[in-house]
Amino acid sequence: MFSERTSVGLDVHARSVAAAAIDGVTGELVQARLSPSHGEIRSWLQGLPGPVAVTYEAGPTGFGLSRALNVAGIRCVVAAPSKLQRPSGDRVKTDAKDAIHLARLLRLDEVTAVAVPTVEQETARDLVRAREDCRGDLMRARHRLSKLLLRQGIVYSGGQAWTGAHDAWLRQIGRQSFNSGPLQLTFESGYDAVLSVQARRDRLDAAIEKIATDSEFTPIVRRLGCLRGVSTLTGFALAVEIGDWHRFTGNTIGAFVGLVPSEYSSGASRVQGSITKTGNTHVRRLLIEAAWHHRARYRPSKTMRDRWELATPAARARGDAGNQRLHQRWTRFTNHHKRHVIANVAIARELAGWCWSLAVLED
Repeated sequence: MFSERTSVGLDVHARSVAAAAIDGVTGELVQARLSPSHGEIRSWLQGLPGPVAVTYEAGPTGFGLSRALNVAGIRCVVAAPSKLQRPSGDRVKTDAKDAIHLARLLRLDEVTAVAVPTVEQETARDLVRAREDCRGDLMRARHRLSKLLLRQGIVYSGGQAWTGAHDAWLRQIGRQSFNSGPLQLTFESGYDAVLSVQARRDRLDAAIEKIATDSEFTPIVRRLGCLRGVSTLTGFALAVEIGDWHRFTGNTIGAFVGLVPSEYSSGASRVQGSITKTGNTHVRRLLIEAAWHHRARYRPSKTMRDRWELATPAARARGDAGNQRLHQRWTRFTNHHKRHVIANVAIARELAGWCWSLAVLED
């Protein structure tokens, strides 16, 4: 609930900050153009009639300003941009107007706040997202190389691609199949790109594995590992991306990651469409990939049992129950001839709930 005298909206950019302050007693509006320096912003805020509350939109400038203001004793709310109410008829957008709009929404308590991570959580999240970017780079590099070979009529038929045998075949192709100098150079450039990105991915994987075994996220990672499809890398990524799991319930976490159906209802009409795809894209992709593992018959493997050994008995029991339940759901969808991609999204939504139940489970 808003209780401060002055509400301040900040439109923060890399090189400038538009500020607007509304005095709740006099109704006076004060505007300023500031630099992104935390010290200058803090000094300007301390000159306003107190107490003061501040809000700005979450974005690429990060959470450093929020932490600096909170340390100075100024309440700061980082707003979720997708949840801000904007007038549909307003066709003029400026930094100053955005700052005034934020200040008014804060005074009305109409700002949906995002969870501000700690410095350690943010650095771990950056590492996980660097690995995600590397995964995409590797996929694109592999596609470029395979399509180069396809244009030359060279197709691998010795089994699954991008294995040890496939890599040996690529090296043989590079030595024997190109008579043109430019084409040989093009192949070597594409092959070197694949090897370089793959080595970078392996280094990031090793760093994540090391942090996951000895950090504040280790208990959650071990509990999440009791579910099929949730490896150490996946569990660590879920832990750092979600952060505070207690913000959600088993029902609401599916909406946070965009795995609930969209809906347009009015009066007696109720229409549901495809999933909303809002929220954290990375978490949604991880859950959908993990959900495919529950399609096969449930038989705990040695890898699963090794992960169970690291968790508590309560987590093992919860994970086993979740694995059985999710496989039964897959079987039911298959018997009803549901499309596999649609069934998998439904499994991913329920998997999110099981992950939540394990994350908040007390050791």
